[in-house]
Amino acid sequence: MLSWDEFDKDDGAEGATQNAKPAAAVIDLSLEKLDSEGGVAAQEARAVSADDSAAVARAKAALDQLDIAEGLAELEGSSARVAVDEKRMINCRADLNQLVPFKYDWAWQKYLDGCANHWMPQEVNMNADIALWKSKDGLTEDERRIVMRNLGFFSTADSLVANNLALAVYRLITNPECRQYILRQTFEEAIHTHAYQYCIESLGMDEGAIFNMYHEIPSVAKKASWGLKYTRSISDPTFTTGTVETDKELLRNLIAYYCVLEGIFFYCGFTQILSMGRRNKMTGVAEQFQYILRDESMHLNFGIDVINQIKIENPHLWDAAMKDEATQMILQGTQLEIEYARDTMPRGVLGMNAAMMEDYLKFIANRRLSQIGLKEEYPGTTNPFPWMSEIMDLKKEKNFFETRVIEYQTGGALSWD
Repeated sequence: MLSWDEFDKDDGAEGATQNAKPAAAVIDLSLEKLDSEGGVAAQEARAVSADDSAAVARAKAALDQLDIAEGLAELEGSSARVAVDEKRMINCRADLNQLVPFKYDWAWQKYLDGCANHWMPQEVNMNADIALWKSKDGLTEDERRIVMRNLGFFSTADSLVANNLALAVYRLITNPECRQYILRQTFEEAIHTHAYQYCIESLGMDEGAIFNMYHEIPSVAKKASWGLKYTRSISDPTFTTGTVETDKELLRNLIAYYCVLEGIFFYCGFTQILSMGRRNKMTGVAEQFQYILRDESMHLNFGIDVINQIKIENPHLWDAAMKDEATQMILQGTQLEIEYARDTMPRGVLGMNAAMMEDYLKFIANRRLSQIGLKEEYPGTTNPFPWMSEIMDLKKEKNFFETRVIEYQTGGALSWD
């Protein structure tokens, strides 16, 4: 049996110690041996055996011809460990596959929050909505118009956002933790499109008419067209940042999609549908819109942070011309949403009217302007729908359908009282 006292004896210990290699050297030799043995074993695995089929033999032979030198320059350029200070929001030359160390802790936290906020449309009971929709006297024509217009716009808008993220923004943002959140956001946009389809199918609507509304209804088409023009150039696979003009082009896209499309274009519809839910009408649709608004609020906050971080790291982009252009983008978006509000509710309905909505949209526009450091353009505007502010709280919020969400958690783990 080993006795630790034996290691305290001096007899012969000094000579043995002098001849012994340092522990680190022993470990290095051990690792070298493992590397050597591993390499030999991998090479032996490549050898064609009698049991291999012709297809397996061809696959092994093809790998023998693999040129590992291809892309070597790129690999060597990103092989060093990344320091925090090397990370940048755009035009970063450090290895994009090295997630840590984090530079933007807020981006990682938003990713974690997004995962905790997971939900699926089928979890929402639509029975009451179906009965109300099919009832001859369940909803007024004005209310039906609002539901259909909003499902028509949103079913397209979230697809536009997802396409922009997947085909352009993810590729051009060069920070790994932000990319991680963008992947989560892209999935959430898919869930939102799924939710609109689930509502449309449940209510027995004409799916073709609803999903093609952005082609056929002018007030919907204008908003979609406005957003699409900011995607055309950066979604080109050959588009790259790195010049003042291309960097500004990406910045324009981020402002268009985060500040306007998600930050203004969604708010009329959210307010209309959630107002309907507060009156105990279309509660299933309203509950899904409530969850979607919670997701979109996080998307918006993430986008604002990205925009402001790009401005900090690239102050030369945020010149007087760019500030004026960003202001105009937000004001144009506000005007389009005001027109959409008038189209969706030409008469007062749901405890609101188009004039109230116009005030609300101007209030929202002021917030978007100030969030990216621009001057408010509608001084003195107030919020006519203060109850909407309560729904923006991502952690705890009122549910207007006689229940209250205590903590919005994954899957079926919703806790209600």
